[in-house]
Amino acid sequence: METINKRKIELFTAGCAVCEPVVEMVKGMACSDCDVVIYNLSNPCETKECLEKVKTYGIKALPAIAVNGRLLSCCQNRGISAEELRNAGLGLPVLN
Repeated sequence: METINKRKIELFTAGCAVCEPVVEMVKGMACSDCDVVIYNLSNPCETKECLEKVKTYGIKALPAIAVNGRLLSCCQNRGISAEELRNAGLGLPVLN
């Protein structure tokens, strides 16, 4: 008997207008060798497994996608930082 291996795609979403096109794109691109799991974090899973995965993968922004247990490089960002906000002028008066 032959073992069938599947690619595990984990998609983390907030169920928002920005995330939905990504959900549709992933669904449209998935093939029979893909096992797609969608975690809508606006309605977290009862077991809290999805929230643990967010921590494990280091997800800082949504949507985010992990394939076979690895967060895709396009989803690996630092998220919002106080330093970046300060550099953009937040908290500083506007000088004319």
